[in-house]
Amino acid sequence: MHDHTPLSIAKALMSCESVTPAMGSVFDSAQAILEPLGFRVERFLSGEDDPNADHGAPVENLFAIRGSGGRHFAFAGHLDVVPPGEGWRSEAFAPEIRGDMLYGRGAVDMKGAIAAFIAAAKDIPADAGIISLILTGDEEGPAIHGTRALIDHMRARGSVPDLCLVGEPTSVGRLGDMMKVGRRGSVNMWITVEGREGHVAYPHLADNPLPVLVGILAEIDAIILDDGTEFFQPSNIEITDITVGNKATNVIPAQASARISVRFNDLHTGEQLVERIRAIAEPRGRVKAMISGEAFFTPPGELSAVIADVVREITGITPEASTTGGTSDARFLSKICPVVEFGLCNATMHKRDEAVAVADLETLAQIYAGVMRKIFSVSR
Repeated sequence: MHDHTPLSIAKALMSCESVTPAMGSVFDSAQAILEPLGFRVERFLSGEDDPNADHGAPVENLFAIRGSGGRHFAFAGHLDVVPPGEGWRSEAFAPEIRGDMLYGRGAVDMKGAIAAFIAAAKDIPADAGIISLILTGDEEGPAIHGTRALIDHMRARGSVPDLCLVGEPTSVGRLGDMMKVGRRGSVNMWITVEGREGHVAYPHLADNPLPVLVGILAEIDAIILDDGTEFFQPSNIEITDITVGNKATNVIPAQASARISVRFNDLHTGEQLVERIRAIAEPRGRVKAMISGEAFFTPPGELSAVIADVVREITGITPEASTTGGTSDARFLSKICPVVEFGLCNATMHKRDEAVAVADLETLAQIYAGVMRKIFSVSR
């Protein structure tokens, strides 16, 4: 029914329109590919009863597992993609090969890596150990009802992995040059200052919130959180929005607000940073915060060493162990086992005409297979 090559699996998954939150056909396709390889596939919806849900729920999740003894090695990824937008040379959800490239939404972020892993798992003996796939439809969105729900599912069934590889597109210039061994945390904060509106000619009858807000932001902007660590770049605070909504030229506004975004390393926690901003902003203003994820780090160990060895054997280069970039679902998985991210080149992710080199799909499958052979101590 299916030849289970990385290319054919990638094309099957990429043919399914799965803009976040993904449900339905892309999971049907994944199940149809996995079951003939001996995987037990478990699918479920999360977030149906969330009273605060908007576009972010419900979402579908899939856990596939094969094997019953020995070590448990998991691959984690997401089947949802960002909206394609306009201006594609070919249809975003009709994968097309032009030259040596496969074009389509999800090619590198990250249906291509999922395809490479499934193809790699096909070549690992069924009795080598336990292999699982942790696939969500909610990574590109709020990420509330996705991987976190899958972790709960794995715990409930007693299937927490020993090691986990996340297939995010980590490579930069060429396949194999970078892996992620951690990520910075992320917190967004909204600062609102209340004033009293009035005519600009009668300022004594009003209370302008803007100078107050500007003063708060200047104090925040002057903060140097740290100088970075051995494995992390410096934390940074960015002012990302200032909103007044005042269309009149002769009115002192009643309210002014701003938004800041902080990306932070493992010297801080999200709550510590929120309290630091509150100490500056309050009582002059009020602060609302949303912590998207804490910083995490997987110290050098077996998984990163195995990946580096296999990548070097197959490509001739040694991947840099990095913590740069945005957040990923590895921030949740790192709480249950050692996690390393390694995948395709990320140059075209989230862009129109997203594409992957067909040769890279094949090479990535070889790398994933090599990693599993070393983890399970099996020969070719």
